[in-house]
Amino acid sequence: MGEQFFASIQQNIKLFLYPPILCALFRAVFIYIYSPYDSLKGRWNVVRGAFRYGFWWGMDFNAYVFLIPFVLITLPGLMWPGWETMGDTLRLVAMTVYGLVIYAAFAGKLIFYKHFHDTYNYTIHYGRNAEKHNLVDIFFNQDHGWWILLGFIPVGLLSWFCGAWFLGLPSIAYPALSADWMHYAFNTLLFVGSILGFYWFRYGGTLIHDDKPEWDTIPTLVKEDLFFARATMDDLVALEKAYKQKLHEAYTKSDEELAESITAVIPEAYKHSWQKLDNPLRAFHRVAQGPRIKRPKHIFLLVGESIPQWTLDEMYKPLNICPGLWDFKEDPHTAQVANFLPAGNVSRPSIVSLMSGLYDAGMEINERESFWKEPLPTALAHQMRQLGYKTVYWYGGNASYGNFNHFGTAQGFDQVESASIFCGPDAPKTWVGVYDHVFLETIADRIADMDEPTFHFIYTTSNHGPYKIEDEVLDYDPEVVMPHAPDDVKSDKKRNKMLATYRYADRALFNFVKAMKAAHPDSLFVVTGDHSQLFGELNHTSYLHRDYTLREMFCTVGLVQHPELDQSQIKATIGSHMSIMPTIIEAVAPKGFEYYSIAPSLFEPSPDCIVTPYQWMTDTMMGATRGDYGEEHILSTEPVPQYFNVDNHRADAERWEMLTAWLIKHR
Repeated sequence: MGEQFFASIQQNIKLFLYPPILCALFRAVFIYIYSPYDSLKGRWNVVRGAFRYGFWWGMDFNAYVFLIPFVLITLPGLMWPGWETMGDTLRLVAMTVYGLVIYAAFAGKLIFYKHFHDTYNYTIHYGRNAEKHNLVDIFFNQDHGWWILLGFIPVGLLSWFCGAWFLGLPSIAYPALSADWMHYAFNTLLFVGSILGFYWFRYGGTLIHDDKPEWDTIPTLVKEDLFFARATMDDLVALEKAYKQKLHEAYTKSDEELAESITAVIPEAYKHSWQKLDNPLRAFHRVAQGPRIKRPKHIFLLVGESIPQWTLDEMYKPLNICPGLWDFKEDPHTAQVANFLPAGNVSRPSIVSLMSGLYDAGMEINERESFWKEPLPTALAHQMRQLGYKTVYWYGGNASYGNFNHFGTAQGFDQVESASIFCGPDAPKTWVGVYDHVFLETIADRIADMDEPTFHFIYTTSNHGPYKIEDEVLDYDPEVVMPHAPDDVKSDKKRNKMLATYRYADRALFNFVKAMKAAHPDSLFVVTGDHSQLFGELNHTSYLHRDYTLREMFCTVGLVQHPELDQSQIKATIGSHMSIMPTIIEAVAPKGFEYYSIAPSLFEPSPDCIVTPYQWMTDTMMGATRGDYGEEHILSTEPVPQYFNVDNHRADAERWEMLTAWLIKHR
C-alpha cells in the first residue's frame, strides 16, 4: 500500500508540471500579440520578473492539479486498488479539460484586452444585460471566433499528449525500509508533506496566506511597466479577480454608512439638513445666472458612439479619420474642453447618467421599475421641459433594449424614438442599430415638421463592432484619406475597416449638423461620445511608439457650439458628462431659473479634481479610481511618464456610488 501511495503521489506531481508551462506559453503569446514595444531589448529583467511572479501567482489555480487527483484518485485508491489502475486515464481526462479551461480564459482575455485594453476587470459584469446577438456577431466577425473555437482542438490534443508524456516520466522507487514503524513514519511524512506542499505552492512559495501573490505585491520593476504588470496575471486568476470585484459593493452598506458618504458630497448648505429633503439630489440646487445666448429653437445633444478625444489631438490629425469633428472643433464659435471624462466606460452607464444627471455607477438604474415612475430632480429632459422645450430621445437602435422606452419617458422625454421603428423595417442596420446616415437623415426630415422649441438627445450606433458595414457605404481608400500615413497603417485591412467606420460615422453626424445649421442657424449643439474607443490598434504600428495613455483609453470629446459662443466663455479646463446638462441650462435659462445638478457648468472654473466612479482628473493628471497610478496630460507619440502611489480618489468615487445606492434603496 505504501508503494502504491508513493507511486500515485508521483503521478500527481508529474501532471502538476504541465499547467504552469501552458500558462507561460499563453503569457508569451499574449506578450507577442499585444506588446506595445518595438523590441524587448533592455526589458528582459521585466520579462523574467513577469514570468517568475506569474508562475507563483498562477498556483492559485494550478496547485489544485496536484490536490484534486490526490483527494479523488490517490486516497480512494488505497482502499480500492482497482480505482488506482484507472488513475492515469482519469488524470489525463481531467488534465485535458483543465487545459481547455485555461485556453478559454486565455482566448477571452485576448478579446477583452482588444476591446478594453486591460485584462479582465469589473466591466465583464455589464455583459449580463448586453445585446447577446451583437456580442455573438462581434465574436465571430470581429474577434475571429471560428479560429478561437477551432483552437480548442489543438489545445486539447496538446494537453492530452503532454499530460501522457509527463505521466510517462520515470518514477522514484519506494525506499527500502527495515522496520514497520519506518514505513508508517515515511507514509505519514509523505501525506503531511503533500498537504503542506500544496499550500506552499498555492500560496506562492510560502505557507502564510497573507503573503500569497496579489496585484499589490507584483515586483516594482514589473509593476511600473503596466503592460507587463497586466501580462503577469494568469488568465483564470484575472477572471476570478474580476468576478470578485463586484459592481455593487454599495448594496451591502447600512443606511448610516450610505448617509455618511452622501454627506461628504452634499453641498455645504445642506450638509446637516439633506435628510429632511424628499430626495438628496435636491441638495444640489443651483440658480441660473442668466442666458449666454439667445434662446434657440432647437438644442441638440449629439452623443456619437465611441467618439474619443484622441482623434482630436494634433498628432492624430494626419490620419484624417474625422474631418467633420475637426471642422466643428475649429469653428470660431465652438468651445472645447480637451480633457473630458465620460460617465461610464461602456455605453449604457454613460447614457443613463446623461439622462438622469446621476452617476449610474454600473447599477443599471434603467433596468429598475422604481425609476420608471417619475423623474429624478437632476434629470436632463425633465429640466429642459421646465424651460419650455419639447424633449425627444432619438436612438439609432431599439430603445426597448435596456428599457429606455420606460426609463427615458419617466426621466422627462416626451418622445422616445427607436430608429429600428421610425426608419422602417427595410433600413440597413447592424445588431446595434440603423446605419447612421439613414438614421440621421430620417431625423432631419422629421425635424422639418417640428414648429415648437425642441431639445433633441441623439445617440448614434454605427461606430461599433463588428465593423461589417459595406465598403461601398464606407467609401474609404486609405491612400486617398491618409496619403502621408505609414505603410503599415494603410495596409492593414482590419485596422482600416475600423478607421473607415469611424470616418463614415463622422461624415454622417456632421452632415446632419450642417443640415440643421442651414435650416436652424440659431441652434445650440453639444457633441460628445458615450465613451472612448481604441479602434485601429495604432499602438502596434510605427505611428505610435508607446502604449495607449489613460487619456486615450478613457476621454471622450466635450464640444459646445452656437453663433454667440466662443472659447473665452468656457472657464472650465476639465469636465465630464455631468457638466453637459448644467452647461445647456446655463446657456439658455433665464436668470433665476432653479435647477439641480451634481456638477457645475463649463461656464464656471473647474473643480480642482473631477471624480467619476471610474476615473479622476485634475488640470495636469488623470488616473483610474481602481488603479494605483496617474499620468500627466502629455500629448506625444513617445512613452508618457507614470506616477505610482498617487491618490486614486477611490473614496470619492465610492461616495458617488453610495448616493446612487441610497436612491435605489429608498425609491
